[in-house]
Amino acid sequence: MKKLFLCAAVAVFAFTSVSAQNFGAKAGVDLASAKVEVGGASATASETGFYVGVFAQIEISEEFAFQPEVMYVSIKDGGEIHIPLMANYSVSEEFSVLAGPALGILTETADGFSSFNYGIEAGAAYDITEEFLVEARYSLGLANLVEDAPSGVSSKLNGFYIGVGYKF
Repeated sequence: MKKLFLCAAVAVFAFTSVSAQNFGAKAGVDLASAKVEVGGASATASETGFYVGVFAQIEISEEFAFQPEVMYVSIKDGGEIHIPLMANYSVSEEFSVLAGPALGILTETADGFSSFNYGIEAGAAYDITEEFLVEARYSLGLANLVEDAPSGVSSKLNGFYIGVGYKF
């Protein structure tokens, strides 16, 4: 299933990039947190990692673009192939807000945990020049990563991303 999902994501990215206005690469810091809930009690653990990836901006109108991305997110205990499908709304020539769903495939999981992750993301980007940008966004994990979880048991991943990008 991982291979099928990854192939589909690459195919979608390749197909959409044919008509893309901009291509780019990005990298930065990921401040990840895992929240575990059991019977009303919860615990959160945080780790710092990094991300690298590529994106395309497909212009829909002067202010609005579709921005699919494929990133590799690495943290101490593993990684994730992260696929945000963002709506990019330009507030001004330099500043834009981003929001949309995100899919993910965890590269390492323990027994009893799912490798498929999904959630929503929101953030902002600022174009320093026509080529360079800075971004910040928050990813809220919605998937319960505990397989066949009994009622009241869940594990979810969230992340705060801060990085830079370069448009080709």
